[in-house]
Amino acid sequence: MEMLLLGGTAFLGREIARAAVARGHRVTCLARGTAPAPDGAVFVVGDRDEPGGLAPVAGQAWDCVIDVSRQPGQVRRAVASLTAAHWVYISSASVYADDSRLEQGEDAAVVEALDGDVMDTMEAYGAAKVACEIAVRAAGTTATLVRPGLIGGPGDDSGRSGYWPWRFAHPTGQDVVVPDDPELPCALIDVRDLAEWIVTAGEQRLDGVVNATGPTTPLREMLARAAEAAGAGGLRMLAVPVETLTELGISGWAGPASLPLWIEDPEARGLGTLDTGRARAAGLVTRPVVETFQGALAFEEVRTSPRRAGLSDEDERRVRDAVEGRPAR
Repeated sequence: MEMLLLGGTAFLGREIARAAVARGHRVTCLARGTAPAPDGAVFVVGDRDEPGGLAPVAGQAWDCVIDVSRQPGQVRRAVASLTAAHWVYISSASVYADDSRLEQGEDAAVVEALDGDVMDTMEAYGAAKVACEIAVRAAGTTATLVRPGLIGGPGDDSGRSGYWPWRFAHPTGQDVVVPDDPELPCALIDVRDLAEWIVTAGEQRLDGVVNATGPTTPLREMLARAAEAAGAGGLRMLAVPVETLTELGISGWAGPASLPLWIEDPEARGLGTLDTGRARAAGLVTRPVVETFQGALAFEEVRTSPRRAGLSDEDERRVRDAVEGRPAR
């Protein structure tokens, strides 16, 4: 296949390019040039925000175009400028309107589409992805609209999948601070598994919306597998009540002073858990989550950029001291 990947130099896009090259496809990656494309892929420099940014790849008919953009204007221009037999668009579970529902199917209600070409705040992320989906549906070809949940594994710069195995590997005391919410439903898909399946969807010209994530798993099991990945299965966990975490300014999911995988909002406990029956019937296979944590930990041990999720050593000591009644150090 002649495959065009709009992106292809970071995290998911890079893994897609690797997987497609390994299967013998001729892969072209168009990106701004801030990072190299994987070996075996043709790299074309192009800024999709500039007039003519797609010109270097617009004169060829592509068997499959894969797009990961969050900006509706970029996607609309791509659909208008490029000739493709099939599109694969990487959307998000964030499009769903009701985050309280567990394992939503593809027919669940979505948020209203963003009215405009540019998403300028993360609060508009789901709405922007809906607008991008609408643009790809209008291409007049078959199209796979992939809605992943939380993506993790090697290269996860966010730290959302890497924090827990890293913390178990680098404890600040005799235990690891965790939220006292053991039955919270979680789901995580390895970037390598998602990339392989996206290439499969392109090969099969799978048409329609498809959820893609790992199996729904209680937080306690996720944490146990993170500890296993770190070789710290015997390390005690200090379960801190949700109310205490809130009082201490500890949030869930991502950002500074956060506990990834955990969702403190009772109205969002279904976030990221998805019904993936359609994807699995179409070939999606997900590895054991301990392997995803192992890959994420390997990346954490060599990363050079700051982690964007989790507790700092100081934050964890502060929480532990508050729970144990010691003055903050």
